[in-house]
Amino acid sequence: MLSLDSDSYMKCARCGKSAMVTDGSTGERFCGVCGFVINERIEDSGPERRSFSKEEHEDRSRTGVPSSLAMHDMGLATVIGHDNKDATGKPLSISMKSTITRLRTWDSRSQVHESQERNLRQAFSELSRMKDKLALSDSVVEKTAYIYRKALEKNLTRGRSIPGLIAAAMYLACRDTGTPRTLNEVAHQINIKRKDVSRCYRLLLKELDLKMPVLDPIKCMSRISSQARLSEKVKRQALKILEDANKLEITAGKDPMGMAAAALYLSCAINKEGTTQKVIALAAGVTEVTIRNRCKGLRELLDIKIPDKLNLRLGYTEKSTNSVIQVMTPE
Repeated sequence: MLSLDSDSYMKCARCGKSAMVTDGSTGERFCGVCGFVINERIEDSGPERRSFSKEEHEDRSRTGVPSSLAMHDMGLATVIGHDNKDATGKPLSISMKSTITRLRTWDSRSQVHESQERNLRQAFSELSRMKDKLALSDSVVEKTAYIYRKALEKNLTRGRSIPGLIAAAMYLACRDTGTPRTLNEVAHQINIKRKDVSRCYRLLLKELDLKMPVLDPIKCMSRISSQARLSEKVKRQALKILEDANKLEITAGKDPMGMAAAALYLSCAINKEGTTQKVIALAAGVTEVTIRNRCKGLRELLDIKIPDKLNLRLGYTEKSTNSVIQVMTPE
């Protein structure tokens, strides 16, 4: 947006006219007659970003676009804009537009000199695509970029697949931040075999000396219940079951998704809400056999009472002495 400057009475040093104009998009001040640039005040014209001191007092200095580890240049590079207009706001001629397009192409190519920069650009383009597919937060993306940069510093990317390593770094970041994403989901969304991603995952875990926390089944429950379209009553009952299981340390060494799915299925039976093992298994990404096995352990250790119909469906029957006998049913 062009506007007349407050000191428009100043004369241009080239043509002698007094018509100073300020470009609001670039911050430049130039002559409105001949286009001679008086001052180059290139500032960010986007949202106002201000820095804060330790005393929490607002500082009036502008900070510009924030840098990010998820960019190959951390967001500090300069580019030739795509507005094919000159300093006065007029569109460029056809010959000049062709020249600017060619200069823009060579400028983008000249910014990548080393193989590491090309590697980061390809890896972070995959990361940006995976962020939208898996609905990841910015903190997970930043953690993924940090892990991948550490792997690149240790030369772990040589001879290995870039998508496989970025998928393994993403799974590490999800585990570290407590985001419920499984290895199968990450491998499926990036279109790589699960064993290749798991191989890169073990490599990063060993070489970078990382210690991953165990995922809490309670964090997985909300996602499974929303995908299976279960009620809030069922979710609260399953939450109580998992809290009791965590107190007795029943969940140690078990798949968090399997434990959350079993707790939700037991909660559906207690609240008499009709659902099947297949629906919950598909939502959790586990098998129906896993749900039956985890239901058996939770029932025995927590002494959960459920109707007889569910006993037959799980493969059990109860006698009058309350002893549990397993009935062999075909899978």
